[in-house]
Amino acid sequence: MGISPKHLDLFDTTLSPRAIIWALAWPTIVEQILQVTVTFADSAMVGSLGAQATAAISVTSSTIWLVNGWMNALALGFGVLMARFLGAGKKDRAKLVVRQALMASLIFGSVLTLLFSQVARFLPQWMGSEVAVQPLAYQYLLMIAIGYIPNLLMITISGLLRLSGDTKRPLYLNAFNNVTNILFNLFFIFPAITIGPVTLPGLGLGVQGAALATTLACSLTSVLLLRLLFRGDHPIRITFRQRWKFDGQIQKQALRLALPVALERSTLSFGQIMLTKMVGTLGTTALAAHFLAISAESITYLPASGFSTAATTLVAQSLGRDDKVLAKNYADICVLWGTVMMSVMGLVLYLAAPVLMSFFTREMGVILLGAKVLRIEAFAQPAFGLSILVFGVMRGGGDTKGPFLISLAGMWVLRLPLAWLLLSTTSLGLQAVWIPMMSDLVLRGIICLFSYRKGSWLSSWKQPH
Repeated sequence: MGISPKHLDLFDTTLSPRAIIWALAWPTIVEQILQVTVTFADSAMVGSLGAQATAAISVTSSTIWLVNGWMNALALGFGVLMARFLGAGKKDRAKLVVRQALMASLIFGSVLTLLFSQVARFLPQWMGSEVAVQPLAYQYLLMIAIGYIPNLLMITISGLLRLSGDTKRPLYLNAFNNVTNILFNLFFIFPAITIGPVTLPGLGLGVQGAALATTLACSLTSVLLLRLLFRGDHPIRITFRQRWKFDGQIQKQALRLALPVALERSTLSFGQIMLTKMVGTLGTTALAAHFLAISAESITYLPASGFSTAATTLVAQSLGRDDKVLAKNYADICVLWGTVMMSVMGLVLYLAAPVLMSFFTREMGVILLGAKVLRIEAFAQPAFGLSILVFGVMRGGGDTKGPFLISLAGMWVLRLPLAWLLLSTTSLGLQAVWIPMMSDLVLRGIICLFSYRKGSWLSSWKQPH
C-alpha cells in the first residue's frame, strides 16, 4: 500500500499529553466516521428495496452485534496485554502476544462460522419476524457468518496496531474496506447500476448481496492487514521464523482480560435481541424504525469511541511503565474531552433526527417514528459518552469486570424489565422501548462517574511476566 508513517512515541517528552491524545484519537474518530458512513450507505441501499428488506437486516442485527462484540473482546484482551508489554519495554513478549492473537483468531473465527451458519436457520422465525422476512434474514446472516474468519482477523490486527500506538494505518486500510464494501454493494444488491449515460449490469441479489459485499471486503482488507503485520515498519512486526506454538500463559492472561468484555457485550447484545423481539410484536414499520434509528444514533458515538481508544492505549502503556500519575493525567483529559464532544453530538442528534432518518428510507411512517425515539435518546448522550470513556480507562487499567457488571445491571435490571412493563401497560409503542434505553444509559453514566473518581482502576492490574 506504500504506507509508512512514523510510529508515534507515546512517551515522547517533547510532545504534550494533549497532542499525544489527539494524535491517537483523531484517526480512530475518522475511521469510525467511515464505518458509520458505510453503515448508512448499506442501510440506505437496502432500505430502497422496501420495509421487508430493512426488517430482514434488523432481525439479524442484534445477533451480528453480539458476535462482533465477542470478536472485539478477543482483540481487546490480546491488545491490552500487548500494550502493557510494550510500555514495559518488553518487545519480544509483545510480539509473542501478537502471534498468539492470530492463532486464537483463526480458531475462534472457524468456530463462529460453523455455529452461526446453523443459527441462521432458525433465528428469524424465533425472533418473530413476518413470514416474508424470514428467508431474507436467513440469507443475510448465513453470508455474514461465512466471513467471520477474515472479519475477526481484521478486527484483531487493527486493534493490535492501534494499541501499539499506530492508529493511522488501521484507518487507511479500514477506509479501503469501507470503500470496497460500498462498491461491491452497488454491483451485488441491484440488477443494474446507472452512472450518467452508462448502465452497468449487477447481480441483483438484494439483501444477500449486501452481506456478500461485506464478506468480500473484509477478506481483502484482512489480507492487506496481515501483510502489514509481517512487513510493516512498527514495533510489533512479526515473522514466520518466530515461535508459533500455543503459549498457555499468554492465552490465559488474554482470556482473563477478554472474558469480562465478551460477557459485557453478550449482556448488551442478548438484551438487544430481547428488545428486538419485543419490537417485532409492534409490526414491520416499528421494527424498521427501531433498526434505522439505532443506525442513525451510532454517529453520536464517534468522538467518545476515539478518545476511549486513546485512553485504553495510554493508560495501558503508562501503567506498563508503572507511572500512575501519567496514566491518571491521560485518563482525565480523555474523559473530559470525550464527554464534552458526546454532549455536543447529543444536541446534533436531537435537532437533526428527521434528517438522519430520511437518509435511510423514504417511508414517512418510519421516518417520523424513528425521529421521535431518537429525540428521546438524545438526552442520554452526555451520560452515555461518560460511560464509554470510563470503560476505556478501566480496560486500559486491566479492569474489564467493572464495565461488565455496570452493563449487566443497566440492561437486565433496568432496561428490559421497564421496557416489558411499559409495553404491557401503556400504548407508547416503540417509545416504550427507547425510554428505558435512555434511562439505562443515564444510570450507567452516573455509576461510571463514581467509579472513575474512586480511582481503583489504577491498581486493578495483575502484572504479567
